[in-house]
Amino acid sequence: MSTDNLLPLKDDMVAFIEGHGLSRLPGYVTEDIPSILWEDHSNPDSWKDFVEMAKHVGAPFVTFSEMTLEREELESLIEEAGEMNFPDEEATELVEAKWLRKYSGMLGYIQLGFVYQGLVFLHETTTEWYERFQSLLEDIESFQDIVIDDVNTDDEEE
Repeated sequence: MSTDNLLPLKDDMVAFIEGHGLSRLPGYVTEDIPSILWEDHSNPDSWKDFVEMAKHVGAPFVTFSEMTLEREELESLIEEAGEMNFPDEEATELVEAKWLRKYSGMLGYIQLGFVYQGLVFLHETTTEWYERFQSLLEDIESFQDIVIDDVNTDDEEE
């Protein structure tokens, strides 16, 4: 399996979940929901244990969310990185954003979840490039927040 594209893994997950008689609920569980993250990084098939746990506790469904790197989203990120570092064409953020182009259209993140006794249990599978993409997004958003705060501070002083 290619570690750059989780599409083959997604197909395996769908078949495994349905094979265990569980339904898939398309939905992403956000960070503001009380949850417990499954941790077994040494086992690449830990998602199977996770699905078996959901069945064992009687969960009627497993939430299923996936994230693909869309070309439009990436081009927007490249533009923002360029504006943030203008005129430096060799700025780290811009180089990193352009590097991500080779992953455009690839599946980089899958989240599985189930609810048990008021908590959501989550299993996340991600690629290294998707983690870098998320980190870059956060860096650029943080920079934009600083610029916006700076503009607001200037306005208040007048």
